[in-house]
Amino acid sequence: MEDDTVLGLTLIDPTTLIGCGSDSRGTILVTWACAIISIYYINEMPEHALSVTGSKIMGPKTENRKPVAVFMAFGTKGDVYPLSAIAAAFASDQKQYRVVLVTHSAHQNLSSHLEERRVTFLGINSPPVLSVRDNYGSQELAFSQQKMIATREHRQECYSAVEGIFGHGPTMEGDFILINFFALEGWSLAELFHIRCVVAAPYVVPYSAPSLFESHFRREHPLLYKYLQEADSNQVSWKDVAHWMWPLFTENWGSWRSDDLYLSPCPFTDPVTELPTWHDRPPSPLLLYGFSKDIVECPDYWPSNVHVCGFWFLPTEWQFSCKKCQEISELSYPGDLRTKDEVCSAHVKLQCFLINPASTPPVFIGLSSIGSMGFLRNPQTFLQVIQSVLEITNFRFILFTASYEPLDEAVQVIATESSHFDKRKYLEEGVCLFDNRLFCFPNMVPYQWLFPRCAAAIHHGGSGSTAAALHAGIPQVLCPFILDQFYWAEKMYWIGVSPEPLNRSHLIPDKLDDASIRMAAKFLSRAINDALSPNIKARALEIAERISLEDGVMEAVKILKKEMNCSC
Repeated sequence: MEDDTVLGLTLIDPTTLIGCGSDSRGTILVTWACAIISIYYINEMPEHALSVTGSKIMGPKTENRKPVAVFMAFGTKGDVYPLSAIAAAFASDQKQYRVVLVTHSAHQNLSSHLEERRVTFLGINSPPVLSVRDNYGSQELAFSQQKMIATREHRQECYSAVEGIFGHGPTMEGDFILINFFALEGWSLAELFHIRCVVAAPYVVPYSAPSLFESHFRREHPLLYKYLQEADSNQVSWKDVAHWMWPLFTENWGSWRSDDLYLSPCPFTDPVTELPTWHDRPPSPLLLYGFSKDIVECPDYWPSNVHVCGFWFLPTEWQFSCKKCQEISELSYPGDLRTKDEVCSAHVKLQCFLINPASTPPVFIGLSSIGSMGFLRNPQTFLQVIQSVLEITNFRFILFTASYEPLDEAVQVIATESSHFDKRKYLEEGVCLFDNRLFCFPNMVPYQWLFPRCAAAIHHGGSGSTAAALHAGIPQVLCPFILDQFYWAEKMYWIGVSPEPLNRSHLIPDKLDDASIRMAAKFLSRAINDALSPNIKARALEIAERISLEDGVMEAVKILKKEMNCSC
């Protein structure tokens, strides 16, 4: 059977689930029709990042060591960075702890920021993003084999990392591993080393169990099902399994647990008898969510130990790709960025485009990692749609390319029509296209600085972009592509801060002909006009006011301290 995850990323579209079964051990098997995916990029291990081989992150072995908090997060920036912010805040608040972030080496730019906050960065060599294959063909089998090898290597690195931290002696009561939904390795590793495991995510769990999962589980594991159903409200129960833990009971994880870690294939069972551990009923695992209760309702059927903290925003200095702009922000306005306009001399063009007194504020467009994941296959067509919108409206746009190379190249092709184009300057400063009505920017500035200067935000529905637009109080136009993006797109429409979500073909047409581009431009123009209606603008400001006082990161730290019985 094809593995259900790749490199710890459970890329599940519940609509594609096609069946369940079980193997000889009774471990639940889940199969579904998955897209063929491929690894698109992997960074070399940087010199200043720690590798798991020969790691020295714990220093000398001693019985008087500090308690350790391991934050293990895999996926894109939107999956990893919010947990990194919590790790940094926890380390600053709890100086008696040694704090480690385990994530992809490709996120190495976090290491210097984390070092300033007393957090050790530990890189894993797996890639953070998987891209959809364009061609299936004869390479499918080879890729399947590569995927199995990469998954095995990723898990081995994760084991080595945790073993290097906790494998040299008895653990302490305050030790814990905090994981995101794409780091489920951490759950079994925490069990192996007798460490408490906490889960955290900036979005509602982005996958759901197959409809037949519970009935198959009940048939294959009747005693374990009874164990979970009869649990008290504060103990691990079927609610936890149904809400987020169910992948841990699939063959993908069961075989790794038994064959490599010598644990029982199923959690909460004895490794010898495979019967439920009736004598040991652990508490419901702490699950921290990084969004606002004013945005996402918390139904009664959620597990008892779910805590909604508020949105997890990154420290301002982490959000500048330009070191000079970062330094100016720290010196000039360490507090609120929204009313300050200072940037370095290299980004004066960006500043002037945003605050042009003769024009209305621009509309932001940004798709973050969508390009890297393989969904932005025709960047030229994407730019043509924007150009067509400009031809039929009075809007201006500011496009963040997220340093996606094919999109940057498409921008440069258009820009070279001007004799004044300089590629080096573009990569530093950005460039204006289409009669100076589209500003393309290949770098990054904080959304909390940018969005209040924009009329609206068009984005993919990532949790970070959604939260930033809500906090800024501007209307949104969402075009979801995968996982939790569909949830956020529907949620923003439901609470009244955006029109109906766009279909991806309304932003990136499947066909390259002029008619398809004009049709997409028509849909996009209509969505922007709807977003700028008085009702949606007023609702966006109302929501921003309601969530303005929340500090999700510090609330998460507060809950962690209580859970771990921290004294200060």
